[in-house]
Amino acid sequence: MEQIENTNEMQEEFLRQQNELRDRIEPTDKFDFDSVKLIAGVDLAYWNKGDEEYAVCCIVVIDAETHEVIEKQHYSGKIDVPYMPGFLAFRELPLILKTVELLESDPDIYIFDGNGYLHPRHMGIATHASFYLNKPTIGIAKTYFRVDKKTDYTEPENEAGSYTDIVIDGEVYGRALRTHKDVKPVFISIGNFVSLDTACAFAMKLTDKESHIPIPTRLADLETHIAREAERGPQGDRKGE
Repeated sequence: MEQIENTNEMQEEFLRQQNELRDRIEPTDKFDFDSVKLIAGVDLAYWNKGDEEYAVCCIVVIDAETHEVIEKQHYSGKIDVPYMPGFLAFRELPLILKTVELLESDPDIYIFDGNGYLHPRHMGIATHASFYLNKPTIGIAKTYFRVDKKTDYTEPENEAGSYTDIVIDGEVYGRALRTHKDVKPVFISIGNFVSLDTACAFAMKLTDKESHIPIPTRLADLETHIAREAERGPQGDRKGE
């Protein structure tokens, strides 16, 4: 990506790219559910060293049926793009792609700890990354992103598998899905090349008794904390995730 010094110019360019890519989102299944063998969970964690910001991306690949961990990889580096609301993907994508290059396995689907279609321009990290991965992607967030700063979600019934659609201006952006009884919902949105129904089906299939968070992103999240501690050393400052 060509370095752009001016933040306003950077934001204008990022907006142009998002608007161009969103026309290529395909919210339908481009695969057979039962053919999926390997699923990757993706997450990042940040920290500061002085005035510089760093992050580590961790990817955990599991067997779709047995949930056995097949592979774990991580890659860390300096973050050169400043934080701008709505453009998080441009900060994270370079580290994600570097981590993907380290993989020895070939995941069929990537699941991100974050959002995809549930974004002001439908271009959260799960969607944005799909155009570089050329694989189906799903976003599963632990906290709700109020896209328009006013629309709340409706709590699903207190039963495993219950959900409510997140509807903004008449359009379904994602779902609040309760993976277990008596737990908080997670927030599902498609990334690309997958339907919302199938994304939710995978979330349920990949959730075990240990947590309401699906296994791939839960394990990736745990790995980011381990990798961050190892990378930043005792002097690093925590950065909000």
